[in-house]
Amino acid sequence: MQTSPWFRLAAALCLAASCGIAAAGPRVLRLGIGLPAASVQGQAVQDFAERVARYSGGSLAIELHAGGQLGNDLSMVGALRAGTLEMSCPDSATLAGLEPGFSAINYPFTFFSETEADAVLDGSWGKQLLSRLPAHQLLGLAYWENGFRHLTNSRRPLLGVADFAGVRMRTMQNPMLVESFRKLGFDAVPMPFPQVYDALREQRVDGQENPLPTIVASRFYEVQRYLTLSRHVYSAHVLLVGKKAWDALDAAQQTALQRAAGESRDFERRLSRDSNERALAELKQRGMQVTVIARPDAERIRNRLRDVLEKYHHEIGPALVIEMYVQLGRLRTASAP
Repeated sequence: MQTSPWFRLAAALCLAASCGIAAAGPRVLRLGIGLPAASVQGQAVQDFAERVARYSGGSLAIELHAGGQLGNDLSMVGALRAGTLEMSCPDSATLAGLEPGFSAINYPFTFFSETEADAVLDGSWGKQLLSRLPAHQLLGLAYWENGFRHLTNSRRPLLGVADFAGVRMRTMQNPMLVESFRKLGFDAVPMPFPQVYDALREQRVDGQENPLPTIVASRFYEVQRYLTLSRHVYSAHVLLVGKKAWDALDAAQQTALQRAAGESRDFERRLSRDSNERALAELKQRGMQVTVIARPDAERIRNRLRDVLEKYHHEIGPALVIEMYVQLGRLRTASAP
């Protein structure tokens, strides 16, 4: 029995197409972060990658680029918006230039616990901020944790405002935080995270502020002597995907990303919180001298920032700020004995 030339041609085209699909493999989504691969965030991205591969049936692959390989947080957010990078997970403060409301997350001495932060960010207030990102060619999949930030420096123990004067402190590139640190007497130096270690080593700055696991993962103990447990800012990461990359996915792939993002958020927070005690023990073992800013002192410090915060209340929008404080008030009332 002879086969039609048209049948043979169709079969050949189908075979070529199937081979092409197999050869193409999964769609690769590059995910850039500023922290090292060994950091809590880097480990969480690996967990996220495994979940994405599983839930997408192998049609998606997350490719981690850590340690600022693809630029700092600001430049990576710009690349997401331009469609030249698929994913990133910057500190929420990085997004304040696009949506001022993200600055409120970093208001000094606002969150008292991780439980409060989880409830506010995962609730209606945090979702409202994420809903504003598509207008900037971004989608926010979940809030991950960076954690409560603490001060380190190479000059002296920092016990209160009197000790802050003249200390050159690296801050995130966020105007509200820069103003806050300057108001407290620090010589605030905004700087991308990948540059911080060298700046400390070369004494271009005296100190920096980050969560304990980040201080360990970045080996800041090699170039810093004093650690102040201040818990002055709760710091969140936002897992982002560029809108161009998102729109190129089918519905099943989008669902896979969303599911993996939520589950990896929970994994990342557990890892972050479990790492804090171990990180503190290691920093002490490495020879860092540790002091603590107590809650009453923290309240006095925050009162010094009233003018700065009121200025940003107006830039952010008073209604959004009030809503955050109302939610915090309800949480504290509900948990009071």
